[in-house]
Amino acid sequence: MSQVSAPQDGGFLLDAEDVEQISRAAWYYYNDGLTQNHIADLLGVSRIKVSRLLEKGRQTGLVELRINSPHEGSLRLQEELVAAFGLTDARVVPAAEGLPAAPRIGRASASLLTQGLAPNDLLAIGWGEAVSTTLRYMAPVFPQTNVSLVSLTGGVSAYIGNTGLYGPQGFAHLIPTPLRVSSPELAEMLRVEPYVRHVLDMALTAKTALIGIGSVARSATLVRYGYCTAAEIELFTRQGAVGDVLGYFYDRDGQILDLDVHRHVVAVTPEDMRQIPSVIGAAAGPEKVEAILGLLRGRLANILVTDEPTAKELLRRI
Repeated sequence: MSQVSAPQDGGFLLDAEDVEQISRAAWYYYNDGLTQNHIADLLGVSRIKVSRLLEKGRQTGLVELRINSPHEGSLRLQEELVAAFGLTDARVVPAAEGLPAAPRIGRASASLLTQGLAPNDLLAIGWGEAVSTTLRYMAPVFPQTNVSLVSLTGGVSAYIGNTGLYGPQGFAHLIPTPLRVSSPELAEMLRVEPYVRHVLDMALTAKTALIGIGSVARSATLVRYGYCTAAEIELFTRQGAVGDVLGYFYDRDGQILDLDVHRHVVAVTPEDMRQIPSVIGAAAGPEKVEAILGLLRGRLANILVTDEPTAKELLRRI
């Protein structure tokens, strides 16, 4: 059985099962705020066992103020996702019935970014609820690390005000347009306008990007914000769309469809986004499975943050 050496306990060794259980218990306790009794029920162990797992995590350095394992959540599922879809990394949040997915995915994405971003880095951000939720958890980090933000699309200012980031700060470079405008001619004019062009070009210099994965459900974020109607979403679905990234709709193989709506979008194109070395797609839920599958098949992201039920369904559908 493979073993992981813990960094702070004089040669103390944890096997893979230990790492898995400690990571799950720590996630539930520190990130989800569950009681040890609740965690014991989820893991099928005693409350005393949970207490010992948390203590062992602290003693070995696996757990500090955050979950310090590179395998937060489910190690086995993360490894299977990486292997199945050719990813460079993955994070799988442990299943917890009754807890909403969005804040848990946001916390996982924020943890991944906090560990990966260096001081003075540039983080490119896309459109969507997952991005907005992640940024809320990261709001205190940016001033401390001097990490700057740059938007991949217009329209980000519509929701970034809810994150605590929007305002006089100089570290957020946002495209000052809607995501979708009224005509292809206007979209083209805006794309070549000097400041917009500057932000679009800057986004492609980032080493890391965080993007949402849009579904084609009637409740999709694009519909809620008024960028698409439910009737349009139904039409795009009939034309083969399973999801969208940066406002561009793609099919089950991740190929961008030839839709007129794309000529109205002010955003970095998915093809240009491939220049960014690490593109993190964040999403979970049964309504997102088809969209995530298409995104991964099309290599539109190389890192995935999701939850355990979604990960299992993705692997079942290969």
